[in-house]
Amino acid sequence: MSPYLIYGVIVLIFIFISIATGGSAFQEPTTTTASKFNVMLDQGDVDRVVVYNKSEAEVYLTKKALADKRYEKVSKDMLDRESKGPHYTFEIGNDEIFQTKLEKAVQEGKLKEYNFQMKNNWTDIFLTLLPIIVIVGVWIFIMRRMSGGGAGGGGGQIFNIGKSKARLFDEKTDIKTTFKDVAGLEGAKEEIQEIVEFLKNPEKYTNLGGKIPKGALLVGPPGTGKTLLAKAVAGEAKVPFFSLSGSDFVEMFVGVGASRVRDLFKQAKEKAPAIIFIDEIDAVGRARGKNNFSGSNDERENTLNQLLTEMDGFGTNSHVIVLAATNRADVLDKALMRAGRFDRQIFVDLPDIRERKEIFEVHLAPLKKVENLDTDFLAKQTPGFSGADIANVCNEAALIAARKEKTAVDKQDFLDAVDRIVGGLEKKNKIVTPEEKKAIAIHEAGHATVSWMLEHAAPLVKVTIVPRGQSLGAAWYLPEERLIVRPDQMLDEMCATMGGRAAEFVTFGKISTGALSDLEKVSKQARAMVTIYGLNEKLGNVTYYDSSGQSEYSFSKPYSEETAKVIDEEISELIEGQYQRAIKILEENKDKLNQLADILIDKEVIFKDDLEAIFGKRPFDKNLQEETA
Repeated sequence: MSPYLIYGVIVLIFIFISIATGGSAFQEPTTTTASKFNVMLDQGDVDRVVVYNKSEAEVYLTKKALADKRYEKVSKDMLDRESKGPHYTFEIGNDEIFQTKLEKAVQEGKLKEYNFQMKNNWTDIFLTLLPIIVIVGVWIFIMRRMSGGGAGGGGGQIFNIGKSKARLFDEKTDIKTTFKDVAGLEGAKEEIQEIVEFLKNPEKYTNLGGKIPKGALLVGPPGTGKTLLAKAVAGEAKVPFFSLSGSDFVEMFVGVGASRVRDLFKQAKEKAPAIIFIDEIDAVGRARGKNNFSGSNDERENTLNQLLTEMDGFGTNSHVIVLAATNRADVLDKALMRAGRFDRQIFVDLPDIRERKEIFEVHLAPLKKVENLDTDFLAKQTPGFSGADIANVCNEAALIAARKEKTAVDKQDFLDAVDRIVGGLEKKNKIVTPEEKKAIAIHEAGHATVSWMLEHAAPLVKVTIVPRGQSLGAAWYLPEERLIVRPDQMLDEMCATMGGRAAEFVTFGKISTGALSDLEKVSKQARAMVTIYGLNEKLGNVTYYDSSGQSEYSFSKPYSEETAKVIDEEISELIEGQYQRAIKILEENKDKLNQLADILIDKEVIFKDDLEAIFGKRPFDKNLQEETA
C-alpha cells in the first residue's frame, strides 16, 4: 500500500472528527479566572455558560464580543475558522452562589442562558486518544507488511510468535504446593525429591563421580497426580522452574515449534540450574513416521527433532533437567525415551488402600465434616479410584450435604457421592412398569446371589433397582486389591457377572436385553484370558498382546485364521460354561433368589445385612483389616 494513501486516510479521519465535533476537537478553551469572568459578564460579552459537575464552567462569548480585539486569541480555531466555543473555562467555587449570580445576570439581560450538566469524560478521552490509536494501528500494519506477512521464522518476529510460552516459577513466585500436599506416591516422590536435591546441592553427588540425570518422565493413568508432583517440585525447588504444555509448541506456522524449543532451553540455560516441565508431552513427542501418509514435511517432527537435540546434543547444558508427564508412554518416540534424555521413567500408579487413606485426609482437611469420620472405611469403599477421583468424591459429598441442609459432611454423604460417581445420578422419576421392575429385581438379585455363593467373587455392598445413569439397576461390590489374578478368581467373577441373565432365564424361562453391560464385561475378560494372559489350555502359553503399541499400525493379525477360529471357540466356551454354572447355582437357590427379589421390589435398595438374613453368613468373607495391616 502506498504511504501517500495512508497519509490521506489519516487526514480524512481528522477532517471527519472536526466536522463531527463542530471544530471543537481542534480547539482547547482558554483557562481564565472567576474575577475575569465577572468582568466579561458585567460588560455583556458572555452569550451562555455551561457548568459541568458543579465545578467547571465553560464560557461561550457573543458574536459581537468575538469581533472585539480583546478576544482575538479565542475568536479563531486551529483551521482559522470562526470558533464556535467554548472560548473560556474556569473552576467555580460554591455552585449555589455561582448559580445565583447567573440568574441575576439573566434577569438583567447580561446573559442569554446558562445550564448545569453532568460531564461524561469518556467522549473527550476517546477523541483525544483516537489519533494515537490510528497512528499506532497504521504503524502495526506497516510493520506486518515489512515482516513479509509470515510469522513462521525464528523468534525475532515483531509479535514474538517463535518465543517460548513457558511460565516461569522461581523464588519470587508464590507456589503453595509442596511435597507435603502430595499424599501417597512415595516412590515417585523419592525420585523427584532426589532431582530437586541434586540441583540444590550438586556437590553431594558429583563428588562421587555421578552425573545429573537429563530428564525424568512421569507415566501413569489420568488423575494419579503427575502434574501435582510437578507443582510440588515448583514449590520445593529453589531454582527456576519453567512449566508449559506439549501443545504450546504446536503452531500452524512452519518452524515455530522448533523455534520455541530453542528459546525455552536458551532461557533455561541462562538461569541454570533450572527445571523444565512439559505436561502432556505426547502432543509433541509421538513416534516419528507413523500415520504420516502425506509425504510432506511434518512440523511436529521438526519440533521433536529440536527437542531431542536440546536434551542431548553437542551444545547441551548439564544443569537443565527436563520433567515430562504423559499417560500414553507407548506412543512416544524411542529416541526420546533412551538413556541420556529421559534417564528415569517414574510410574505413577493408582493408589492402594493405604495411599487412598492419605489422599482422603488431604482432601478432607478443608471440609466441615463430622467428628471421628472413618477414613479407613472411605479408602476401602473406593477401590480403583485415582487421586482426582477421590478429590471429586470429597467435593461431591460436600455438595450432597449442602443440598440436604446439613451442617457437616457425614459418612452417608460420602457413600452417596461414590454411588453418584460410579453409577450416575438417580432417576427416580423414570417410568418403569411392574413387569419391568420385577425383571430388574430378579436380574440384580441374581448377581447378588451368585456372588454370595462364590469364593472369589467380590463381596456385595449394595444392590438397587433405582435407575442410575444409563442403567436400570446396579450392584456395588468391594473387590479385593490383587497384584496377580488366578484363573479360578477370574472365572468366579465372570460367573457372578452372568448371574443377572441366568436369573432371568431361571425365573421367567426367557432372557432380555438388560444384560448388555454384563456381556461386554465378560467378553472382554474372556478374550483377555485367552489372547493376553495365556490362561487357556488349548492355546497354551502364548500371548498376542503387544505392549509397545506397534500392532495398531500393522495390517495383519499375529495369528492364523485357524487360530482365530480356536480363539472364538474358546472365548464362547468360557462364557457359556460360566453361564451354565450360574444357572445351576440359582436353580439350587431359587426360593432365596425370589425372596431377595421381593425385598428389592419392596425396598428398592438392599445391603449386605439383607443377604445375611436370607443366606446366612458368607463363609468366604475375609477380614480386610488383616490384609491392610
